[in-house]
Amino acid sequence: MDKRTFYNEVLIEHNKYPTHKHAMPGCCYSKEGINPSCGDDLIINLDIKDGIIQGGSFEGDGCAISQASADIMFDLLTGRSVAEAKELSAIFSRMIKEKITDEELERLEEAGALMDISHMPARAKCAMLAWRTLDEILLQKI
Repeated sequence: MDKRTFYNEVLIEHNKYPTHKHAMPGCCYSKEGINPSCGDDLIINLDIKDGIIQGGSFEGDGCAISQASADIMFDLLTGRSVAEAKELSAIFSRMIKEKITDEELERLEEAGALMDISHMPARAKCAMLAWRTLDEILLQKI
């Protein structure tokens, strides 16, 4: 399958049918992230117990890329340790801003489909919004 086709299919699927777009009453952590350059506005909700991400969700409005990226992020991180979530977030950020190894790309699973965003600087902030907001939660709260 062509990389671009895979990217489009992943993006469309997660944007149209997000699994993790819902309120999360009683979650441990919640933080709003805003992309002022385009108006994307997400609230990231995170439930952590004993250092493991039990679940997460997002609320808010934004472009297809920001919505899909948030949904993909929770697919990847649910059930993982906070330390591993930080590591995967750093890899995702490097993928968008620089380059990563094939092994790192494989670790990102479906999130690797957003690799082509690195060639679209105006959209990079959209892809990074949920991840940046997650980092803020993990750095400040945990």
